[in-house]
Amino acid sequence: MPPDLEIALLRAFVASARAGSISRAAAAVGQTQPAVSQKLRRLERTLGQPLLLRATSGVSLTNAGEALLPYAERILALSAEALSDLGQSISGQCGVGLAEDIAAAHLPQFLVRFAKVHPHAKLEVMVGSGPALRQALKRGRIQIALCDVRYMQEPPRWSLPFPLVWAVDPSVDLSADTLPLVLFSRPCLWRSAILESIDGAGRSWKLAFESTSLAGVKAAVQAGLGAAPMLPVNVVPELRAPYNHPGLPPLPTVEIGLIRRSGTEGDPLVDAIDDALRRLV
Repeated sequence: MPPDLEIALLRAFVASARAGSISRAAAAVGQTQPAVSQKLRRLERTLGQPLLLRATSGVSLTNAGEALLPYAERILALSAEALSDLGQSISGQCGVGLAEDIAAAHLPQFLVRFAKVHPHAKLEVMVGSGPALRQALKRGRIQIALCDVRYMQEPPRWSLPFPLVWAVDPSVDLSADTLPLVLFSRPCLWRSAILESIDGAGRSWKLAFESTSLAGVKAAVQAGLGAAPMLPVNVVPELRAPYNHPGLPPLPTVEIGLIRRSGTEGDPLVDAIDDALRRLV
């Protein structure tokens, strides 16, 4: 009879793979480094092959580890989902940080529904800039942040590429020599990459309007002040420019990912929110 894969062993393995270090994984799951190392050795004995390559700089996955990781993540997610579906309501408190661009995509409403399913869970949703979310994560106000990964010091648990698209009112003359731009104010990290793409395409431009808020950028676009690079989810169909429009240069792709505060590994509430956001995004 083949051996079973124990949840506790898989949790130690996933934490180590994500952290790239057994010591950091131990801190993430709230255990000692020897305890995590012991679980990893047990899992490797169970499978009969090494899963991690150990070095002074940290750990990396073997071929077997690479193959196991998606299964291990799925097993942990299904375990949390099964407990929820069987009426095992999750309790605790979790702060969730969302970049404004992400929050506009109905995520707060989704988290409200999540809280209703788990009435003993207390959620606080913080919408803010990348630097503000970084500070909130560092100070412990939030345990999860979903934003541009470049704002964070910690590596993301997972991330996805999102190509920016042009939002522009049909009244804007895109054949004009100079392209009027609507941008987010500094220190938006997208700004320099956007301008580099425009300059690289040889398109002249002028800054027609800038704002620190998504609402301000949207209002300027709707007023016909200029064209704005935005996430696709935040652009209504009537303002979305045709793909490969000759007057609009190609735009860069941004990486949106989820970052968790150290020490939250194994927390049922944080794990459940992590999994739910991953599936939603």
